[in-house]
Amino acid sequence: MNGIFGWFGVLPEPEAARDLLNSMSDATGGKVLSADLCAVATIGNARARNGHLTYADGEITAVVSEQTPLGDAAAVAAAYRRCGEAVLDALHGPFALALLDRRRRRFILAIDRVGARALYVHAGAGGVFFASRLDRLRELLRGVAGVGLALDDQAVFDYLYFHMIPSPRSIYRDVFKLLPAQMISWEQGAASARFYWSMPYQDAKPAGFEALRKEFRALLPQVVGDAGGSASARVGCFLSGGTDSSSVSGAWRQFRGEAVPTYTMGFDAQGFDEMEYARIAARHFRTTPREYYVTAADVVESIPRIAAYCDEPFGNASIVPAYLCARFAKRDGIEAMLAGDGGDEIFGGNERYANQWLFELYRHVPPLLRALLEPGLRMPGLGSIPPVRKARSYVAQAKVPLPDRFETYNFLHRTALDEIFEPAFLARVDTDAPLQNLREVYARPASTSAINRMMHVDLKITLADNDLRKVNQACSLAGVDVRYPLLDDRMLEFAATVPPQMQLKRTHLRWFFKRALADFLPAEIIGKRKQGFGLPVGLWMAEYAPLRELTHDSIAALKRREIVRRDYIDWIEQKHASEHASYYGVMLWVLVMLEQWMQARGP
Repeated sequence: MNGIFGWFGVLPEPEAARDLLNSMSDATGGKVLSADLCAVATIGNARARNGHLTYADGEITAVVSEQTPLGDAAAVAAAYRRCGEAVLDALHGPFALALLDRRRRRFILAIDRVGARALYVHAGAGGVFFASRLDRLRELLRGVAGVGLALDDQAVFDYLYFHMIPSPRSIYRDVFKLLPAQMISWEQGAASARFYWSMPYQDAKPAGFEALRKEFRALLPQVVGDAGGSASARVGCFLSGGTDSSSVSGAWRQFRGEAVPTYTMGFDAQGFDEMEYARIAARHFRTTPREYYVTAADVVESIPRIAAYCDEPFGNASIVPAYLCARFAKRDGIEAMLAGDGGDEIFGGNERYANQWLFELYRHVPPLLRALLEPGLRMPGLGSIPPVRKARSYVAQAKVPLPDRFETYNFLHRTALDEIFEPAFLARVDTDAPLQNLREVYARPASTSAINRMMHVDLKITLADNDLRKVNQACSLAGVDVRYPLLDDRMLEFAATVPPQMQLKRTHLRWFFKRALADFLPAEIIGKRKQGFGLPVGLWMAEYAPLRELTHDSIAALKRREIVRRDYIDWIEQKHASEHASYYGVMLWVLVMLEQWMQARGP
């Protein structure tokens, strides 16, 4: 997977810095362009289909991570000359961009609309340093400016809260990540940031279901076919057996007019294995199914490798089967994989939307009735009555506003923070910062619909910060490209026009999507609950001795770092061993992956 890196600014030893950039680029198969004030390089293939991903003349230097709808880097530079920053409106699909306008002494960084490409930035040490990969930025800063990076305690707290680190924060102090659809420019010594695009949600649309269905059904094969690319490329599909991966696999099969390879991971653990649904989809669309059953031994072998490769600590356990699946495909000679990520976030598919819809109903209860109801529920002696106990719980949760209510069941809200964290660590962090991040994203859309706002939160937090990072890094580690047809800009624009009451009809998730594909997808898949490549890691941590040993050793090392209290870790381990291995295994895994990353990549 291609990327970019480089710097902008006046450096004390520019020639030595360019030599370092050349050596770094040679190691990744990229290309360097350097001039006064700026040096840029690609990670990976420096050539686009028709031209190069780097360009420089006397006025403009530009580097892009991949071919754009405008063409190569020279075409992007030419478009910038014509329309300035409005060039970003024409850069559809995944990209990371760096551009220097010498005439204005303006430097621009930007990434694509959904955050399919990452960009880490450090502004300081005499310039602006950036890279698609965090290890490249570390190497660049150390070699050019002699700057070392220190871990950010706030980022560690955010990781333990979200199980990843949401942008704009990064694991290192003084390094930030660009947000999806964000552009930052430096001009005359001042920096400014803005979003060049936002999801154009419409709370209502005159068009009825049938008109929207026809538009969607015409669009789906277009975006899948375009993502698949030329007939000469060997392209496979992730197939979990869910609606998204099945839709993409089926559309790719129809587009190619021949059997296409689909890749599925299975798990020998009750409640986790979805292989049968994937087989239903493969039979229905007549694909060439490739299946692999993940074992606990695979997990033990993968943990150090994945932790060392990830830019930051990453606690989503499904990165393991994603990596194993991509590696399986790579060994078959597959060059690129089509993934179904994004469907839940643009078509109302996450299960919590239905739960939140029920809680949002309480907002419509007249205030006078609430004033009578709530004191009655709190009357002494009624708490032992099951219906009253449930009603109390419902009202208590309903009164928590969105998006804070998303995190009601978060591990860090189930126990007092001073019982989880060491006092000195807790004193160094803002414990409200994670919710502030959620609130900012929730408030950003122009839509007044809670459904659209919830999807917008997940488009950023669940998708860009979590799922895309997971699949991108898993595929990059395995050595295959990955593409996301459902996140094509045309599909995003269309999904925003589907009225929220069609996205979620009462508690029926993905109502429009499923109805529109009712004659395309198998009925069993239309009716199944979402699961994906879930990993029974909590069970295996308890049952498989080598994984149990790796867990114990990692936890023992983490205890010495004075971040999480030893007695809390002991409590998690005890609960995992004695009560609910799957539930408590989640936090145990998050702690293990933090320690594994620190051992491999920390200072």
